[in-house]
Amino acid sequence: MDGTLVDTEPYWMAAETPLVESFGGTWSHEQALSLVGMGLEDSARIFQEAGVRMGVQDIIDHLTDDVMRQLATKGVPFRAGARELLADLRAAGIKTGLVTMSLRRMADTVVDLIDFDAFDVVVAGDEATRPKPFPDPYLQACEILEVTPDEVVAIEDSPNGLRSAVASGAAVIGVPLMVSLTGAGAHVLWPTLEGRTTADVASFHAAHRAEEAAR
Repeated sequence: MDGTLVDTEPYWMAAETPLVESFGGTWSHEQALSLVGMGLEDSARIFQEAGVRMGVQDIIDHLTDDVMRQLATKGVPFRAGARELLADLRAAGIKTGLVTMSLRRMADTVVDLIDFDAFDVVVAGDEATRPKPFPDPYLQACEILEVTPDEVVAIEDSPNGLRSAVASGAAVIGVPLMVSLTGAGAHVLWPTLEGRTTADVASFHAAHRAEEAAR
């Protein structure tokens, strides 16, 4: 979700710096980038190491509340082409799932702002048995959707997300935003989702599976 469907990574970063500084620490842009796509519990422990004297769940709740306040005041910045591709997939009858490390309450807030029924399933960070980069969140989504990973195309913007999706067995498209995805394992990199259609996704999937079968 964050960085692939919506460009909320700047909101997270804007929440992180004052939190660390309130405990007398410092937080750099590079440190913020290192958390992109990471599970919230793992991120919270890094904030503890940076001097934030709060419990893991308290840190998660604090940051989530801050980002949700920003969403309410600044709006939801959907990434170019994301809603349009989702609408095209839905019109074609393709099952869709949202796999995010954000809390369910935040995921629901973003999904509710899409003006059509965009997802068959949402697997959020507080529902995953293990967070990205483990494959669990994607495997959980596959199980609920009643599909096998080789039938799936995953779209991700972060190295951790890519590793999770690739480990699940899905065909994976990387769409970079805040951090480089070079060498992170994506089967293909698209600079943007703008102008992309169901036919593009299906063509990529078919080509990837043909390549896998030829090995």
